[in-house]
Parts: sequence; C-alpha cells; structure tokens
Amino acid sequence: MAQPFVLPDFYLPHPARLNPHLEQARSHTTAWARRMGMLEGSGIWTEQDLADHDYALLCAYTHPDATAEGLDLVTDWYVWVFFFDDHFLEIFKRSQDRAGGKAYLDRLPAFMPMGDTPPPEPTNPVEAGLADLWARTTPAMSADWRARFAESTEHLLNESLWELSNINAGRVPNPVEYIEMRRKVGGAPWSAGLVEYAAGAEIPARVAGSRALRVLRDTFSDGVHLRNDLFSYQRETEEEGELSNGVLVLEKFLGITTQEAADSVNDLLTSRLQQFEHTTFTELPTLAVEAGLDPAEQLAVAAYVKGLQDWQSGGHEWHLRSSRYMNEGAVDERAPARAAFPLPLGPTGLGTSAADLGRAAGRLGTRRLRTFSHLPHPVGPSRLPDFEMPFQVRLSPHLDRARRHVVEWAHGQGLLLPQPGQPASYIWDEADLVDFDFPLCAAGIHPDATEEGLNLTSCWLTWGTYGDDYFPAVFGRVRDLAGARACVARMPGLMPVDGEPSAVPLDALERSLADLWARTAAPMDVEARRTFRATIETMTQSWVWELENQAFNRVPDPVDYIEMRRATFGSDLTMSLCRIGHGRTVPPEVYRSGPMRSLENAAADYAALLNDVFSYQKEVEFEGELHNGVLVVQNFFDTDYPTGLAILHDLMKGRMRQFQHVAAHELPVLYDDFDLSAEARAVLAGYVQELENWLSGILLWHQDCHRYGEADLRRVRGPRGLGTTAARLPQLAGRVASLG
Repeated sequence: MAQPFVLPDFYLPHPARLNPHLEQARSHTTAWARRMGMLEGSGIWTEQDLADHDYALLCAYTHPDATAEGLDLVTDWYVWVFFFDDHFLEIFKRSQDRAGGKAYLDRLPAFMPMGDTPPPEPTNPVEAGLADLWARTTPAMSADWRARFAESTEHLLNESLWELSNINAGRVPNPVEYIEMRRKVGGAPWSAGLVEYAAGAEIPARVAGSRALRVLRDTFSDGVHLRNDLFSYQRETEEEGELSNGVLVLEKFLGITTQEAADSVNDLLTSRLQQFEHTTFTELPTLAVEAGLDPAEQLAVAAYVKGLQDWQSGGHEWHLRSSRYMNEGAVDERAPARAAFPLPLGPTGLGTSAADLGRAAGRLGTRRLRTFSHLPHPVGPSRLPDFEMPFQVRLSPHLDRARRHVVEWAHGQGLLLPQPGQPASYIWDEADLVDFDFPLCAAGIHPDATEEGLNLTSCWLTWGTYGDDYFPAVFGRVRDLAGARACVARMPGLMPVDGEPSAVPLDALERSLADLWARTAAPMDVEARRTFRATIETMTQSWVWELENQAFNRVPDPVDYIEMRRATFGSDLTMSLCRIGHGRTVPPEVYRSGPMRSLENAAADYAALLNDVFSYQKEVEFEGELHNGVLVVQNFFDTDYPTGLAILHDLMKGRMRQFQHVAAHELPVLYDDFDLSAEARAVLAGYVQELENWLSGILLWHQDCHRYGEADLRRVRGPRGLGTTAARLPQLAGRVASLG
C-alpha cells in the first residue's frame, strides 16, 4: 500500500541510545503479557503481534540508562497501555458503544488504590495488568507521585471517550482542541511520569505544578504525539477511521494537501522541541532559585529533563523500526542500533544538534532565527474581518452609573497619577480611562448584574488592564525582570484567604488590588477565595512571562502563546466572576472536567484572539509588542498580514463552533455522567448563557471603545515620562487633593 506522504526531515536535537538490557526485556514482557491474558485467546494480539510491535525496543530506546529491572517494569507498562488502546478500539470504538466504554473505564481507577484498600478482582487483561503494575511500581515512589501518575493514567483512559464521541459525530477537531485533548488521550504526560521512575528522578512536589515543569511536560507531550501522528496517519485514517490525527486536523483546517499538512505538523513538532530547549535554559534556573531547590533536587530535575530528551530521540528511532507504523524506507535495517555507553560517542544533549548537521538539516536555521529577529514596523490600521457572533448582546441598565463609579474609584486609588519612585508609571489619565470604557465591557458580559456587581466587575476590568499596561511601561522599558517578579510575589499577600492579615499596599496597583479583593472575597468561603486568588496569580505571573519574551525579542511558539494568552487576557479571572454566584450547587469536579474546560477554553481563545485582531496595529506598530496572535501565526507560517489574519480568523471560527458543539452535545452527556440534580443542570445552563454574554459583550466593547483605532492611537493626550510632569501640574494638583 502506497504511503500517503513522504516523511519529512525531522529535527533531532541529539542521537538516540539503546539500553543494553533489551533482550531480557523482550523475553520478560512476552511472558508477562501471556500471564496477564493479552496474547492468544484475547482476541486482540497474538505473540507475533507483540513481537512485531516490539515495545521492549521502544523502552530500550526511550530509557537507555534504566536498570534491567526498571526496563522490565517500564516495558510492561507500555505493553499494557498499547494493549488497552487496541482493546478499547476493538471492543468499543468499532462498535461505537459509548455506554459500554464508560462502564469499562469507570472500573479502572479502583486498580490504582492510594492507600491499603485492595483492588477488586480483575475481569479482563487490562484490569489484571494495571493491578499488577501498580503493585510493582508504587513502593518506590512518593504519595505525591502516585497521585500525579494515577491522575494522568485516568486522563489517558477516560479521554478515550472523547475520541469515541468524535468518531460518533464524524467530527474533526480544530487544532487547539486537538493539541489539548491529544495530551490526555495520547498518554505522553503519563510517559513523563514513568520517566521519573525509570530515571530515579522524582520531581520535587513543590515545583511539579510550576509553569516551567508544566511547559516541559507539555512540550514533551506535544513532541511525542505530533511525531506519532506523522508515522501513524496511514493506519489511523485508512484502517481505523480515526479523526484525531494532527495531519488530518491541519489538512482539513487549512484546506491543504496531505503532504503540506504533514510538513506543517513537522514544523509544529520542531517548534515544540525548541520551546522545550528554551524553557530548560531560561526558566529552570530561575525556578531553582525561587523555589530554593537544594543540590539533590536540582540534580533530580536535570535527570528528569535528560530523561525526557532520551524519550524524544528514542521514540523517533522506534517509530522508524516498528511494524505498527508507516516507515517504509525510513531506516537502513543494516545499520546496527547503538548501545548506551557511560560516555556516549560524540556530543549529546541540548545545544549539540549542529554536530549532526545531516539529520538536523535546516531545522536550526531560518525558523529559529525568525523567532528572535522580529522588529516593529508600520502595519496600518487593524483589519477587521466579519466576526461570527451567534449570541445577541444585552447591556446592563446600570451602565452610566458604573462609568461614573470607575472614574471616582480610579482617582481614589491613585491609578491616574504617576507613582513615586517609578519612572514611566504615569500611563493613564482620566480621558484615557473614559475612552477605554471598561464599564461598557462589564455591562455586556454581566447584563443582569446588580449595580454593585457591575461596579465591581468594571473595577476588576480596569485593574487588570491597568496592570497589563503598567508592567511593560515600568518594568519592560528597562528590562527590570527582578522588579516585575518582586511585584508579582507581593500580590498574594494583598489577598488574604483564611483570616490572615493583609500586606500593606505600597502603590496604586497594590492599593487597588487590596480594595477589590476585600470587596469581592468577603462573601466567599475559604476554598472559593483560594480558587479566585489563583486566577489573579495566574494572570499576574503571565505578565512576567511576556516581559521575559520581550527581553529575548522572542515571538512565542504558537501553542505556548495560545495557552498563555488565556492568562494574559485574564480569562480565568473574568469567567470566575461569572461563577461567584453558583455557590456549591455544582460539584467542583464538574468545573474541572474535560468538557467544561473545553467549553471555557474555546470561549477564552475566541475572546483573546478577537482582542489580538483589534489590537494588531497598537501592539505591532506602536508598542513593538511580540504577543499578538496574528503576529505569531505570521511568524510560524512565514506569511504576510492578510494571510496570517485569515488563518487566525478561521481558528476563531473553529473555537466558536467548538464552544457551541460542547454546549449542545458534550455537556448533556457530562450532566448524565455526574448524575447532576435538576438544580445543578439549571445553574450550568445559566453559566453557558453567561459565557455567551461574555463573548458578545467583549466583541461589542472592542467595536465601541476608543483604545484600538488608529485615530485613538495617534491622538496625544499630553506628555508622558520623565520630565513631563510639570506640563500636567494643574490636573495633578486636583487629583492629589482628592486623595486627601
């Protein structure tokens, strides 16, 4: 059977190595699979199938330094996970039996007990294998690792239902939806957990959830999955009817040929691997200092990073050789695999790709250079497409009073004054604030709010945008990253959760945050306060991420950009304001579920990318900003403004369709899965409507405010910066007097 495309030239940062215990692992895992009932008689595999797939070779490549015992155990885990995948396909995907698949999956967590509770009696090879592996693995690992690994295993298993639902609906996901769900379905986060075991390098619990470790885990996952998509495209699309493949996703989304889609997937794979490198070099050292990691903990993190690197290169070699994949002619079978040596032959590791120029052909050149070489340039007025907005906007009747309240509040907090000892901190005056019209946005996203509630939302929008403007003006201009981090580190102290005293505000940014926190958090319980504070911390930390990229003059990787854009736009903060009134009617795990996060992320991406379209001229031409979705698309595809805008607009439309699809088809299933009460279902139906209001209100605000138009950008309201205060003394005198 002819291959549908030519495999691309892969970016391979360092060579693969082979564990010397390969043959023992092959023999061991064959006997183990037979003992678990996975071979003859299972209806899924024969011994020849297992030999052809050669999962021991995969693990010997991906864990070249594991002990013989460690390699045996890790290989058994991979035999189990691939058997599960084929078992679920044969029993439930082919028959499209979602109910049976859910019942099957619901039993599996019981075979990963956290305490001393014994697992139930296995009824099939998947359950038997999981029970055996859990008992053999967990004694060597901490309780924190067990919890993390159990969660990633459950995600891997449960998200198979998402794939089944998409097959049932005949639906190809959009690129962002696909990347997010592939991490769970594809199992690479699960693989990262096994790297900790095999490398003897458990991540310290206090940094496991940090951005740096999350990005390393996510970029590793994306690299593994995108590579797999290229090799498995033919089997999945021609034999299995699979719709969740990255090549197919880009083929349909961009309307391009299969070869062009494969090349684009490879470009994204390269970008994700280079994001892994960038994070390792620029974020891990800072994390080690800020978290106070001791030498042993730093060594564990370094070993973990090396383990993830080994997995990438080893996984590639296995894909070239396994009968499971499309790889005809991709490798010279006469060339022996290299065994692992204490001192590898030739340089390995991050930054040594140039030593193997033939294999890295062109991958370190124009794309990486383009990422760091952007310069501000005239672009003309932002071009606005015909936005899809299926939801009707409504405005609160309290809008005019909210407008007056915001101006009075901003004066009272000192936001419209230069801050003592902070050059370039005079970023807004009253005319700016009136033109920006944040109450208009609040009135659209919360049309049914009380007057007090609308005032509060208007002030939060004002504070968030002020901070977003303040950080580049005060810290970015002089590249004061330490000052920015210190500012962010102080903010949690202004938001007490459980009766602890609040820190004393030092400036207008802190004073206004403390005021808003006191007004918002008072009626909340402790857990709700903690959750709400986390949304603010996420947003403020993302401002530092933007400054770090700016310091490197680095246009972000597209996946990292989309995910961080939700934070920089403040999506979680403003959405959480919608949820404040929900109380405890809806179980917290429902909000953490895949469909609910999918709904919220689709809405967040549409709104944030909408902002990028409106602010393109402001950011690219006037501010030299690198964090704009249109620019990120232009940089990735090396294309012009109109083409980049068209691609981004198509993505916006895809995210809107996904929002509607989840609301109409996935949430009702979620309600049934959780057996929600009628009251809880009504609350969530209302939440969907609140998000619809959120989307339509944000569009109206962008269309009607005076922040993004060329005339607004060119209008000078008066001098700013050092030495210009005297020109504004009459205004300042009145404002100072108003502060008392």
